[in-house]
Amino acid sequence: MNYIPDATPSILIVDDEPTNLRVLKGILQQDYQLTFAKSGEDALKIVADNKPNLILLDIMMPNMSGYDVCRKLKADDSTASVPVIFVSALNDELDEALGFELGAVDYITKPVSPALVKARVKNHLSLVQADELKRTRMQVIQVLGRAAEYKDNETGMHVIRMSHYAKILAKAIGLSDVHAEKIMNAAPMHDIGKIGIADNILQKPGRLTDEEMDEMRKHPEIGAEILGECDSPLLRLARSIALTHHEKWDGSGYPRGLAGENIPLEGRIVALADVFDALTSERPYKKAWSIEKTLDFVQSQSGVHFDPKLVTALLQHLPEFLAIKEKWQET
Repeated sequence: MNYIPDATPSILIVDDEPTNLRVLKGILQQDYQLTFAKSGEDALKIVADNKPNLILLDIMMPNMSGYDVCRKLKADDSTASVPVIFVSALNDELDEALGFELGAVDYITKPVSPALVKARVKNHLSLVQADELKRTRMQVIQVLGRAAEYKDNETGMHVIRMSHYAKILAKAIGLSDVHAEKIMNAAPMHDIGKIGIADNILQKPGRLTDEEMDEMRKHPEIGAEILGECDSPLLRLARSIALTHHEKWDGSGYPRGLAGENIPLEGRIVALADVFDALTSERPYKKAWSIEKTLDFVQSQSGVHFDPKLVTALLQHLPEFLAIKEKWQET
């Protein structure tokens, strides 16, 4: 018996004609884990129990057409991301257009060409794997960010909230959706350097001594050293954020005393997002500040700690901040 590793992509093939199932099985069985369904109803049951990586879906089936199956899959958040390729004898342009309108990623006409089926399946599974790799990288970044927060007696909710705040600010000052998304995804690493700070300093309930404060102020450079010089644009962005999110607009911040626009924009954005969340959140050593008190402080620090245009952006988009605060509140 041939052993198929768990990493082998799984494909669900749906067709009411056994002959068609056999044809597709012959084309794909050497490279993929295959599951078969002879009706739309059976297909939906299979997907509910074990979501495949890809679905090859006939259109003309009794009771429930392939179009109906696709509609149900795309309407369910748990299955909407599964790519669907229609495989049908219908070859009118209107049929193809409807298939794509319903959310299918491709359309193959019968009788099928083995080479074409293999190529289309391989291409779409490559896209699925690329998306999965991207999601995994994001999760690793978020997990490491939370690790630093837990060491500092904070919760993982902090990095989620402040990352979303950073995205709001980035978009508010005109950055593209893509750039804003990158800042949101890199922001959880802002305090990764705290891993290198002693627990007795991080978790001290009272005021730090001058020596302890000097030690604490090393965490941006420790974070930059941990993240290193990477080829990944996302990790380079995370390194910049880790190194510069404690710099201040007037030059009084650390570790390098940068001022104004000499501070990278991503560092300025995360500085404000981080402080806003810290002030409005309860910690073991302090009560949460009210929104009014926080806004008074933020405005007083415009041009001192914070970039003035970012303070203006926060005030203009306060309802979005409050929605994030409510959605990701402490449990």
